[in-house]
Amino acid sequence: MRVTSSMYYKELYRNNNSKLTNNLFDVNKQIASGLKIQYAKDDVRTFTETMRLDNELTTIGQVKKSTESGYKFSNQTDVTMNEFSDDMNRMRVLLVQAANGTNDEASLDAISKELRGLESSLKGLANTSINGQYLFSGSAVNVKPISEDGTYNGNDVAMKAFVGSNNQQKYNVTGDELFLGEEPLNKREVNSNVANINLLGKYPDLQASEDDTKALTSSSSIRNLMGDTDDQVDSTTQKHFFYIRGIDSEGEAVKEKLTFTDADKVDSLLEKIGELYGNTQTTKVVDVTMNGNGNIVVQDRLNGSSKLDFHMVGAVDFNGGTDADVDDIDKLDDGENDFDKIIAGTSTATKPKLFVKEFMVSDYEGSSEAGTADKIPGILYDRTEFEKVTASSLKSNTPQVLRGYNVSKDPYVELDKNAFATPSNKLTDVFKGNEVVPATDPKTYTLDGVTLKLAGKDIAGNAYDVDIDLKSSGSTFSPDGGATNYDIFDMGDPRAAVDADTMTYQQLMDVVNMVMTNEYPASTNDADDYDSAVEQASYKGETSISYDGKLQFHDINASTTKATMALYDSASDDFSAGAKASVVTFNSNNAITITDPKTDFFKDIDQIIKSVEEYKLYPDADSGDKRTVGIENAIAKMDDLLEHVFKTQSTAGAQSNTLTNALDRTNVLEISTMSLRSDVIDTDLAEASLTLEQLNLSYQAMLSTVGKVSKLSLVNYL
Repeated sequence: MRVTSSMYYKELYRNNNSKLTNNLFDVNKQIASGLKIQYAKDDVRTFTETMRLDNELTTIGQVKKSTESGYKFSNQTDVTMNEFSDDMNRMRVLLVQAANGTNDEASLDAISKELRGLESSLKGLANTSINGQYLFSGSAVNVKPISEDGTYNGNDVAMKAFVGSNNQQKYNVTGDELFLGEEPLNKREVNSNVANINLLGKYPDLQASEDDTKALTSSSSIRNLMGDTDDQVDSTTQKHFFYIRGIDSEGEAVKEKLTFTDADKVDSLLEKIGELYGNTQTTKVVDVTMNGNGNIVVQDRLNGSSKLDFHMVGAVDFNGGTDADVDDIDKLDDGENDFDKIIAGTSTATKPKLFVKEFMVSDYEGSSEAGTADKIPGILYDRTEFEKVTASSLKSNTPQVLRGYNVSKDPYVELDKNAFATPSNKLTDVFKGNEVVPATDPKTYTLDGVTLKLAGKDIAGNAYDVDIDLKSSGSTFSPDGGATNYDIFDMGDPRAAVDADTMTYQQLMDVVNMVMTNEYPASTNDADDYDSAVEQASYKGETSISYDGKLQFHDINASTTKATMALYDSASDDFSAGAKASVVTFNSNNAITITDPKTDFFKDIDQIIKSVEEYKLYPDADSGDKRTVGIENAIAKMDDLLEHVFKTQSTAGAQSNTLTNALDRTNVLEISTMSLRSDVIDTDLAEASLTLEQLNLSYQAMLSTVGKVSKLSLVNYL
């Protein structure tokens, strides 16, 4: 076969030219674009690896953006809480100054004004926003968290930043944590709010010894505490009676009548009170003491419980009779609660020698039950009307707190201990009930047989007196003394009257709402009629549980309601032998709360400032707001609030640190991934330039060779 010039030319130039041209184009393209490939077809492996790394960078970018946003929010929260702490520390300094006994009223007024200014500053800080989002509203970032009255309007939802695969970090502090949070290590303490003095020291002509001139202390005699009308010390007759009611730290009702002689010591009374609340010779569950103002102090030794409650009234018959020893505490209303009038002989009471000593007094009026509205205030414990908190709303003062377990028909069902009840909770989740007889092991308790009294005026101003009978066979309510009994229906299938031990707060509130709006079922035992009455009542009134676990009623259609309400156990006034304690309590003239595991920040701040405004060093119901805690106790409250804010701020700081670390880690990961991507897809300019130079040389060499070949003659070739 003869090799021609054209064949040689085609073999040498056309094939190599095409290959070199393509290679030169590729290298120039890499240099121009900075990328090794442009399309998947260029290099499938490189393209696949690049796409994977691009996805990684996109994810990292999202993480970075989320983390940065969370960090800004968390950091601003931390900064705001620093200012919070500064204001609170200033408040504490002012409280310590106010506790100095040398301050006159003008000085205390100046201190209280600065305290109110700091309160306003705290509310402003509580409503801090960033980029239009409120810091302390939970996930409801467009809702202003704190109202002017200090009510929290946000939610308890945590907001979280995405900081990695299956990894989220909370970055907000909710107002529910900060303003309504709980300190499980705190112990509840309650104080009587009547300042007890040595009554014999007030009337020296009655003194039997020089000890009687001293201030009242726990070592004083009962005679010092309760007074006397002659100079004889009776060391044998049990003539001083004390009627104790309340709730222990486990949520069990307490009720007992105690008796003492003149010579017995106040210490003995305090010790007996402790025993009623569970103290034994080997174990103390409460501390019962008397402070320097003569207030009785009951402190729970069990931390984390908000259930402890205490009420006491004393009575002594100076006429030598037994009028102070009663089975029905309402009979004490015939006596005199002003010892000055007994001494002066000016009492106009039915029994002017029967001294009734009050230890707790509130501004709450008695219930509308016949015979209780005009009682001596200190006699009433739980038969008190709900407070009118707004022109159209009523609210109880006793929170419904879960016991932590249910001991009714399903023994020891675990609950969210110390949480506030919700409408879906059973009454037995809060109230222990009466022990089932015959006794079982473990013991079970029931609300079967308990009767609640609902008394007051409905929204039209008409009086009502309703019995709510809790029964295992089916609970009912009666507005006319038992002549008509309406079933309280459950939601079962078929519908039936609800068992006392499965009755929920919602079912109780439905009954309250029907009574308050005067909307009763058309028949006594028809579920449809019952549901219709509940619905009709909802158009006129709303009964609910507040954020702090208290029952409340709102008159929907009236700017100023005519309604009043008291809700209590019908056994409240019965101190006869074997009488059961009040199993349920909704509103009470009780001891005032000094410290508690639960926090209600701005409510506590308001109580603290009121103590200074009213010049009260200790609780004292003789003037102003009867529930004021006193400056000394206000300092303790402030210490608890400071500790709570400090812990919450520490949490916020920890969140900020975690987000900072996550952000740093994300930045490092982003740089590392970008470097790896660059190694995979980016052109190495030095290498590409060298390749380009080599290809250029090869191309030039090819062209030179082709040129020489094209000049050869056939003779030279042959």
